[in-house]
Amino acid sequence: MPRILVIDDDPAIADLVAVNLEMAGYDVSQTPDGVKGQALALQLLPDLIVLDIMLPKVDGFTICQRLRRDQRTADIPILMLTALGQTQNKVEGFNAGADDYLTKPFEIEEMLARVRALLRRTDRIPQAAKHSEILSYGPLTLVPERFEAIWFDETVKLTHLEFELLHCLLQRHGQTVSPSDILKEVWGYDPNDDIETIRVHVRHLRTKIEPDPRHPKYIKTVYGAGYCLELPASADRVVGESA
Repeated sequence: MPRILVIDDDPAIADLVAVNLEMAGYDVSQTPDGVKGQALALQLLPDLIVLDIMLPKVDGFTICQRLRRDQRTADIPILMLTALGQTQNKVEGFNAGADDYLTKPFEIEEMLARVRALLRRTDRIPQAAKHSEILSYGPLTLVPERFEAIWFDETVKLTHLEFELLHCLLQRHGQTVSPSDILKEVWGYDPNDDIETIRVHVRHLRTKIEPDPRHPKYIKTVYGAGYCLELPASADRVVGESA
């Protein structure tokens, strides 16, 4: 039974979330405090964390960053649940390391769908490993067991989301992949074409594989259409280029 930790100081929301998660078959633990939540996450090592942003003592953004920096909790999926719904808040949440972001008020079914999608994607067996699909082309090889990429013979550690995003683009290298297709394949649902969600993670991915992330040559934006992964057929790096 997957274990979920709910960190939220609003008792009505926390109880609503916990009860519905338990009814859906999850083992749920709760705490209203960010500092205690971080300690509980290290103690329990849950399969997923539902994290509010507006918390006493330490806010959710900071807790998320701390959990991501700790090797023991770095890979635990985090769903941010908050009343802060502006785009800049979402960007800050994703930059802090959140895997998904749900704005209050929310529908219970939508929350459960996002929880299922996160648990499916981080089931220690990436989606890429469950299909006989492309895992290597030119200088890029994906390693599902470790959520890593071999990029021009160098190992690049990826988050679960970065791995799935790169895998999604690799399946159609040289072709433009629409935002809606990316959201469905990587996030497992279609959250109203939330383009900003994709932009943040593409930006993070570019910092790991592009020689100059501000002028990408491999993960290209096709304005108005989506993203395209353009890889050379050879694994030989151009002289003078570094990742």
